[in-house]
Amino acid sequence: MVLVTGGTGLVGAHLLLHLVQKKTPVIAIHRKSSDLEAVKKVFSYYTENSEILFNNISWIEADLNDIPALEIAFKGVTHVYHCAALISFDPNDYEKLLKTNVEGTANVVNLCLSKKIQKLCYVSSIAAIGKNEGSTAATEENEWNEFNANVYALSKHSAEMEVWRGKEEGLSVVIVNPGVILGPGFWHTGSGILFKTAFKGLGYYPPGTTGFISVTDVIEIMVRLMESSVKNERFILICENWTYKKILSIMARELGKSEPTRQLQFWQLQLLWRLDWFWSLLSQKSRKLTKVAVASLKNPQIYSNKKITDLLHFKYELLEEVIYFSCNRFREENL
Repeated sequence: MVLVTGGTGLVGAHLLLHLVQKKTPVIAIHRKSSDLEAVKKVFSYYTENSEILFNNISWIEADLNDIPALEIAFKGVTHVYHCAALISFDPNDYEKLLKTNVEGTANVVNLCLSKKIQKLCYVSSIAAIGKNEGSTAATEENEWNEFNANVYALSKHSAEMEVWRGKEEGLSVVIVNPGVILGPGFWHTGSGILFKTAFKGLGYYPPGTTGFISVTDVIEIMVRLMESSVKNERFILICENWTYKKILSIMARELGKSEPTRQLQFWQLQLLWRLDWFWSLLSQKSRKLTKVAVASLKNPQIYSNKKITDLLHFKYELLEEVIYFSCNRFREENL
């Protein structure tokens, strides 16, 4: 029996589809406020049997910090995919990030140890990979440095430390550090915001480069790692390093919008994060741009996928193909 946390997110929903299509018995936890219909919607993108497949999932309502509910969810489980996380780059959300991403992960690890789970796969982020100076690609061996790390990165790094603690206490683990995960269905979070931005046809694009990968590739790698003898390793998951100009231009073309042609200058970004801070102060709304985020754009990072590619001889889905597929789904739902 497999347990999936975060089953109502982009990664979790696609993972659940993959597992039930393989007829793997699966339990998924969800919060009371989560949207199970979003999971059905993702299933419908790929199969006509979405309702039947969805009904093969055993759903249990549980929060990562609700130990009694988690105890119920872990009953009969042998393998755990821990995909749940709070994603926010707003410094005001730091305590919430620690509560969900760090304490929640600690609870999952503790239950894996007490229930003698055979293997845990933790979905981290390239945000938790140490930064490089210059143009050298970052690897899994980069030394972590908190300097100029955003609050989300700090929480994911601390969560990884909980997973490594579990490893020291005898738990078999694998950690994956995906780049920006591209896929359809969640247009208000993660890479979905990129599709919404491209749809607006804005003329400006931010500077910077980062790693991108399709959600189906992330799932395929996770499952292959869990089914293998590999343990106690972490892997950067990216297909390619692209500039924001490139990815927004491709998305805009697929959505029938004008491509961005003007790069935002750093003095403009410096002004924008200050205005965003002031607006957040007045409106009590979440921050969208921070000083740390602007600093990261000034020092673009590229990432190496050599470790996982060599291990699995993995062939990646072309980013253009997942963008095309996702843009079609976006148009169907937003036009």
